[in-house]
Amino acid sequence: MGGGGEVCSRRMALVGGVGLVVLALALVSARAELRRFEQPVKPDGSIGFLVVGDWGRRGDYNQSRVAVQMGRVGEKLDIDFVVSTGDNFYDNGLTGEHDPAFEESFTNIYTAKSLQKQWYSVLGNHDYRGDAEAQLSPLLRRIDRRWLCLRSFIVNAELVEIFFLDTTPFVKSYFTDAEGHTYDWRGIKSRKTYIANLLKDVESALKASTAKWKIVVGHHAIRSISHHGDTKELLKYLLPILRANSVDFYVNGHDHCLQQIGDTESPIQFLTSGAGSKAWRGDIKETNIGDVSFFYDGQGFMSVRLTRSDAEIAFYDVFGEVLHTWTVSKQLHSAI
Repeated sequence: MGGGGEVCSRRMALVGGVGLVVLALALVSARAELRRFEQPVKPDGSIGFLVVGDWGRRGDYNQSRVAVQMGRVGEKLDIDFVVSTGDNFYDNGLTGEHDPAFEESFTNIYTAKSLQKQWYSVLGNHDYRGDAEAQLSPLLRRIDRRWLCLRSFIVNAELVEIFFLDTTPFVKSYFTDAEGHTYDWRGIKSRKTYIANLLKDVESALKASTAKWKIVVGHHAIRSISHHGDTKELLKYLLPILRANSVDFYVNGHDHCLQQIGDTESPIQFLTSGAGSKAWRGDIKETNIGDVSFFYDGQGFMSVRLTRSDAEIAFYDVFGEVLHTWTVSKQLHSAI
């Protein structure tokens, strides 16, 4: 009896130990790899997309007019997809999966044929003020097949990898001084752990990437001369990783403007496209102003076209007029 009990105990311990190992491996696997999505390129190997941010206002504040021009430019450029830099639904995100604001601010606004492509979206701080989980729900993809929003993920398109990052949890003030707003922190039990894990994941993915171009997308600006200015947490924790891993562009929204700012220590360009609806006129800071290549504080959007040798960036206003263009050669790492 005693020997049998001892053997049984050993077996239980072994099974329990194996179970803990399997669980631990599963947790590591879940943390260590960002979900990846494959995006086809054109037959000539190029790819093009539009970028818009801070837009979801049921068509108000010129959102509908920006959408019309996006459709026209999207057709002209034969875009492959659209990137949303967050703050997808104002003022306080969605109330749930069945909130009519999803269709009223997205489906019924971006109706042009050229915009019936995949939309890759990140969450912004205003999205976290509502039911953030609702925007991540597969149900919204069934309502509108274009919609894809996750906290952090990677889009691979052969010559380019785009790393979408959930930047809202980086900002400490949202946790300590929410100014009367309630944030949906479900899924983020520990801010410190969440950020540490995400930084490890993106650093690992960037190091492993062999793509010709590397682009990182987040809602908050790393550098900006507009209303919110620099995001100090991203300057401290994320920017060193981007510099060390040859990232070409960091693309964001949050500030309701269009801008291009160069980095002082690397070839990275900081590109803001947060002008999808309401804009902030005349709200300009002096910080970074010496490194600004372009700034516009009205409504508009951005386009990106990539080939194996060149990247072509263009900014458009609410009338579809080209405000600024910039081309960089991968070999030269400098503007042409």
